[in-house]
Amino acid sequence: MRYNFHTDPGHGWLEVTLAEVVALGISEQISHYSYQRGDKVYLEEDCDAALFINAKKQRGEEYSFNEAHTDNEHWIRRLPSYSPAVRV
Repeated sequence: MRYNFHTDPGHGWLEVTLAEVVALGISEQISHYSYQRGDKVYLEEDCDAALFINAKKQRGEEYSFNEAHTDNEHWIRRLPSYSPAVRV
């Protein structure tokens, strides 16, 4: 699976689907530092993205990344914080 990794000068987020977060069994462990819009979750790079990657590794699932960088403040910062109660 190939994922988009979004960055700005201050931070980064791994774009994944809510369905995959739920399927990996980590939906209740994602922090409010991650963001969500519709069926997409933007996992903050420090803890939540690592949690996701570790869950993928434990299942033996392969992954790779596309990096998308902006020199401006990223639009992801304006999204609502992730909430495990939000299901789309």
